[in-house]
Amino acid sequence: MFYELELKSHIRVPPILFSEDTNTAVLKQLNAQFESFISKDFGIAIGISDIIKIGDGIVIPGDGAAYYDTTFNLLVFKPELNEMILGEISEITDFGAFINIGPIDGMIHISQTMDDYVSFSKSNVLTGKETKKTLKAKDQCRARIIAISYKKITDPKIGLTMRQPFLGRLDDMEKPIKEGKKKSKKEQSKKGVKK
Repeated sequence: MFYELELKSHIRVPPILFSEDTNTAVLKQLNAQFESFISKDFGIAIGISDIIKIGDGIVIPGDGAAYYDTTFNLLVFKPELNEMILGEISEITDFGAFINIGPIDGMIHISQTMDDYVSFSKSNVLTGKETKKTLKAKDQCRARIIAISYKKITDPKIGLTMRQPFLGRLDDMEKPIKEGKKKSKKEQSKKGVKK
């Protein structure tokens, strides 16, 4: 889920940025500080959405940089168990699929890609044995988060499933809806004939 957090920090602005506007210099330093920020508590930083307040600068002797007491909004993505997500399949492998869900990729094990026996082809396509449904790179999908691991804080892992109802490739979900509409129109016309 995406959140906007209001945070407060002392931001160091080096002398090389003194010629720039204070807001611009502080924003550059904030973006550099949170560029690859990942935290189990806050999630994955996406970017600074707004600077709310910048206090007076303080220069510390021997450092030369200015420190600004700054309040700002940080946009983050924090995955949560059982959350449904939309994404695009970025890669298919013999053990499953990777789906891009914004700032990170999630992994769908081959057994969780569809409710069918799944085989992997050399053309990087997963195919269901009975349903003949396929899954390949660039497919738009809906999945559910079933596991989150922060063992390596710099590289969190997200496990997904597409075996539950209304999950999977979006194209596959539209077909039953369209077929259902066609059937209901036929049923209505048959009922009209009986009268």
